[in-house]
Amino acid sequence: MTTTAQPATAAGTAEVVGGTARGEVRRRRRRAKNPGSHLLVYVLCVIWIFPIYWMLNTSFKAPADILSTTPAFLPSPPSIQNYIDAFTKAGFISSLLNSLGVTLATVVVSIALGFLASAALTKFRFFGRRAILITIICVQMIPGTALLIPLFLSFKSLGLLNNYAGIVLAYVATVLPFSIWVLRSFFLALPDEIEEAAKVDGASTWRILRSIYLPLVLPGLISTSVFAFINAWNDYITAYVMLEDQSKYTLPVWLVSFSTNEGTDYGGLIAASVIFSLPVVIFFVLVQRNLVSGMSAGAVKG
Repeated sequence: MTTTAQPATAAGTAEVVGGTARGEVRRRRRRAKNPGSHLLVYVLCVIWIFPIYWMLNTSFKAPADILSTTPAFLPSPPSIQNYIDAFTKAGFISSLLNSLGVTLATVVVSIALGFLASAALTKFRFFGRRAILITIICVQMIPGTALLIPLFLSFKSLGLLNNYAGIVLAYVATVLPFSIWVLRSFFLALPDEIEEAAKVDGASTWRILRSIYLPLVLPGLISTSVFAFINAWNDYITAYVMLEDQSKYTLPVWLVSFSTNEGTDYGGLIAASVIFSLPVVIFFVLVQRNLVSGMSAGAVKG
């Protein structure tokens, strides 16, 4: 019996390998027959990356070249004076530290609240749960600028204006509906048998959240952290309205200082914008693998 099974197994393996090879050949032929699709992708990539290239190119130009009507695709000679002006400009270090502190606080608080809220709305049954979910969707649909004046008046009455706690609270309120809705998809994808088995072993609710659910929804937490980071780091209008003291300004508000009554320092402004963009790029590079897996995993069910 063993002697007759081996040839069959070998034949089956050869058939599978042959089928895989034929499938790969067919895919390559389909790709070769669609050069127009490849060309379209390349054109779109060039269109997308050109503003980034132009910003980097301009940041190394002299002021006279920046304002020139003749475009120069390469700076000649390249200069780092714009970056020196940006680094040495008053308020850069303090604004950078303010942005980092506010952004990190927003990410931590929004992740913690989003995790607990999404777990409660998914794994617990209570009165008004559906109404809360509908309210979250409705809040997400409202433009942030429409809530700016009511938010300003509320913070003024609570004494939260010109306060880091107030600006963090405003950012958390902005990103929390999105975080809850995304993380809810991850909790829905988890079978209830996991929680039931943990309860049989004597695990408490907090132990289940910390030791079971937290590792399983970690990709979703990373996905929502990227959204919270970008939202808090790039925001200008909320910080400008809520903060009055210049020493508490964040980087987006500080960038406006390059425009004065005497004119605009375009070189310093663009160099500072490049510096301002680096933390977002670095953060995205660090979490990109978990970000992609988190987005695909959250789309399985929900």
